[in-house]
Amino acid sequence: MQNKTLADISRTKTIATVGPACESLQVLKDLIDRGVDVFRLNMAHGDRESHETAIARIRQAEDDLQTSVAILIDLAGPKIRLGQLVEDPRVVANGQTLTFVRGAEPNSADELTCTYAGLVDEVQPGQAIVLADGLVRLQVTGKTEDRVECVVVDGGTFRSRQGVNLPATQLSIPALGEKDRDNAIWATKQSIDFVSLSFVRNASEIEELKALLREHDCQAGVIAKIEKREALDNLEEIVQACDGVMVARGDLGVEIEIYKTPVAQKRIIHTCLLHRKPVIVATQMLESMHTSKQPTRAEVSDVANAILDGADACMLSGETAIGQYPAEAVTMMQQIMLETEQLLKRSASKISGPDDSHQNDVAEAVMFGAAQIAQQLEARIVVISSSTGETALIKSKQRDFIPTVCLTHHRSVARFICLYWGVIPVCTDQPHPPEQFRAFVNEWAKSVAMGQIGDPIVMVTDNQWMPDVHDNILVGRIS
Repeated sequence: MQNKTLADISRTKTIATVGPACESLQVLKDLIDRGVDVFRLNMAHGDRESHETAIARIRQAEDDLQTSVAILIDLAGPKIRLGQLVEDPRVVANGQTLTFVRGAEPNSADELTCTYAGLVDEVQPGQAIVLADGLVRLQVTGKTEDRVECVVVDGGTFRSRQGVNLPATQLSIPALGEKDRDNAIWATKQSIDFVSLSFVRNASEIEELKALLREHDCQAGVIAKIEKREALDNLEEIVQACDGVMVARGDLGVEIEIYKTPVAQKRIIHTCLLHRKPVIVATQMLESMHTSKQPTRAEVSDVANAILDGADACMLSGETAIGQYPAEAVTMMQQIMLETEQLLKRSASKISGPDDSHQNDVAEAVMFGAAQIAQQLEARIVVISSSTGETALIKSKQRDFIPTVCLTHHRSVARFICLYWGVIPVCTDQPHPPEQFRAFVNEWAKSVAMGQIGDPIVMVTDNQWMPDVHDNILVGRIS
């Protein structure tokens, strides 16, 4: 936030994946300065020592820059992979036959093995087996006790250890396996804020991870990654159970027909907006920036459309983890966000009030009223004082363009708010008494909101001001 005004800060949040390309303290600080709000650590890659080093450096960067940054631990989930191939890479054409065999050792180039022992038992004739993130597609033609016969329907090239997807098969493999449970327990001992669960199929899997985290005294939010057909079937209950959602388009685009992913993305985002849950759009957003300083026009449109759909955050994966231009990728993401948000601002004419499920919620009514007052007065800024961040999330989901800052004396709350659209978290050392709070707001309004003396500001405070009431709306002017 140093030397920045609200005009320089996008309302849509940016998530960057940490990897060899951005693991140094200086690069992490540069990425924060360029607009990163959340750093993702992918447990499918690297080891715990490298992850612990990254966490320590992120926290050091956060302290040095006097800001708040969240950390997301991404559990790998039950990713099924091919075993070692006899012929690697393997090139196949339509009409060829391949056979999955039980065990770890294939005997010929036409035999395949995989890391999931249950594949031979659970796939059925007529179902699809997809290899290499959708590049090769097989159809099961028959099976015996130890073999699954397949015909190639979409030929191509695949390699050892590449992914295997079973889009039509009901799998018995748990979403939270032994390795993921161990990584989740490790995460509870680190300074992290969110844990994401891969290949979620139902709400009970979210509840299982939440219970594991709480058992180890960790209050991290749980993010559900939507990348299975079953997750779309159970979307409402999953969204209600989790603390946020990630549209994981890589595996989702393999589990369902790839041409269905744009509509699925819109449906997921809309459901999250209805249930007041933050939603992240991920995978290949600026993919070409692995090796290029400029994205393709299609990638720019993809990011812009995610923002127009209502995404709270967009995520960079390999672009920042292993790409040649991590800083440029973050800057480009910010530029797209700021430009696209101007269109949203021009089209936003009405502040979203509580829907039927929130009509009697006091906090919803207070924030709706505060936003209306701010809009009518053309307030320079809305300032929320909150110990839980609940009102900040409500304000975020109203999707208005009144600049908003949330003051909190809880570092964990400030980091949670890093995922909330349109709300800037500011962590203070302790709760401000009224006179100090007013002075703090005054300085913020002038330096960051570029306000002038006499400009109106709207403040929403919790019950520390008046213990017998729920929340307060206060209107003042910059002095």
